[in-house]
Amino acid sequence: MLTGPASLRRPGGCDSSPCRSRGEAITEPRINDRIRVPEVRLVGPEGEQVGIVPIGEALRLAQDSELDLVEVAPMARPPVVKLMDYGKFKYESAQKAREARRNQALTVIKEMRLRLKIDPHDYETKKGHVERFLKGGDKVKITVMFRGREQSRPEMGYRLLQRLAADVQELGVVESNPKQDGRNMVMVIAPHRNQAATDGARRQAKADRAAEGQAPTG
Repeated sequence: MLTGPASLRRPGGCDSSPCRSRGEAITEPRINDRIRVPEVRLVGPEGEQVGIVPIGEALRLAQDSELDLVEVAPMARPPVVKLMDYGKFKYESAQKAREARRNQALTVIKEMRLRLKIDPHDYETKKGHVERFLKGGDKVKITVMFRGREQSRPEMGYRLLQRLAADVQELGVVESNPKQDGRNMVMVIAPHRNQAATDGARRQAKADRAAEGQAPTG
């Protein structure tokens, strides 16, 4: 049986303030009168160091400046707070996060295998595939495979990879230089950054449209 005035009890059986469930994460900083410490290290709106001041004085300065007092380093001793327009700060942060997601290149790594003694027709075919991958905004891992005694001629594999890199340089750049990997030699070519961002955003938009089309209707 519960005892004591019901009005003093909080939902969920929590009597203390603030009431937080065990393990709950704090996702936003404390601001203004939620900052309950005797003194703070105050930073001005332009990043200038004001120094250690009583919390009351910091709140008065925030009110006089028509700004918010935001706790930016709660674990410091004393905590660090900054004067800022918190609503504007949250809005601009959300805008930047959305823009970053929009421009993020969803890069996929394709793989192309070459024989050391590849014939000219085969080479042109493989090069065409690499060009198509790069145009699509994907990275390409090029692997030259050595057979038997070919392993004693790594310079030939290096020259083949360098030749391919030169042939597709208008579409991509060598991100990882040729290096020996057991019986193989590997190189990674990445599309030029602007191309990757454009194609990645295009693929993301296409995926979003497909997801919307598959969403259940109410």
